[in-house]
Amino acid sequence: MMGPAHSLSGAAAWLGVGAAATAAGHSMPWPVLVVGALICAGAALAPDLDHKSATISRAFGPVSRGLCEIVDKLSYTVYRATRKPGDPRRSGGHRTLTHTWVWAVLIGAGSSVLAVTGGRWAVLALLFVHMVLAIEGLLWRAARGSSSDVLVWLLAAASAWIMAGVLDKPGNGSDWLFTGAGQEYLWLGLPVVLGALVHDVGDALTVSGCPILWPIPIGRKRWYPIGPPRMMRFRAGSWVELKVLMPAFMLLGGAGGAVALNFV
Repeated sequence: MMGPAHSLSGAAAWLGVGAAATAAGHSMPWPVLVVGALICAGAALAPDLDHKSATISRAFGPVSRGLCEIVDKLSYTVYRATRKPGDPRRSGGHRTLTHTWVWAVLIGAGSSVLAVTGGRWAVLALLFVHMVLAIEGLLWRAARGSSSDVLVWLLAAASAWIMAGVLDKPGNGSDWLFTGAGQEYLWLGLPVVLGALVHDVGDALTVSGCPILWPIPIGRKRWYPIGPPRMMRFRAGSWVELKVLMPAFMLLGGAGGAVALNFV
C-alpha cells in the first residue's frame, strides 16, 4: 500500500486498541489514545525504510536517505543468507527483513527500552520521529517537497514537546498499563509494534504479498509472501486502496475513537 493508507490504517488500529481497552475496563487516558494513534500512524511507514522511494526515506533528508541505503543492504544480506531453494533471487532488500514480525518486535522492544532508560530526551526523540512520519503520511500532499520539510520538523518538534508535557502530568498516561517504578513510557513500544505489523498486513493484501512469518519456513520457501487468494489482491495505489480501504480506515478509526472516549 501507499504511505497515506499505511498511516491511516496504523492510526485506526491504535484507536481500535483503545476501544478494546475501554471495553475490557482498562480505558486509556485521552493523551495515550492520541499520542498512540500518531505514533502508530508514523510507525506504519517505518518498514519501508528499505525502499529509497518511500515516504520515510525522504522524511529526514540525507539522514533518512543514508539510513535507507544501509537498511536495504542489511535486508538484502539477510535475505541471501537465509533464503531456501524456493525463494527467488533478488537484487535488493525491499519487502524482506523490515516486513517481518521479527523486525516489528525488535523495533518495538527497542523503542520501549529507549523510552525507559533514556529519560525525557529519549521520549521526545521517539515522539518527534513518529510525529514527523505521521504528518508525512496523513498529510502527504501538504507535506510534499523539500521546501516543506522544515515546517514539518518544526510542527513535529512542537507537538512532541507539548504531548510529552501533557503525558507527564499525573493521571495522563505516562505510566499507562505499566505502573511499576521506573516503567513510565514502557508502553511506547506497543504502537510501534502495532504500526509495523499493520503495515505488513496491508502489504500482504497487494499483489506481491508480504513475508510476515519469516524465519518460519513454508514449503520450499523461508520468505513466503503471505496474502489472500490472488483474485482478492490489488495493486498499491489502485482504486481499491483509495476508494475503499482508506475511507474504511477513517470510519473504523472514528468509531474506535468514539468508543475509547466513551462517546458511545
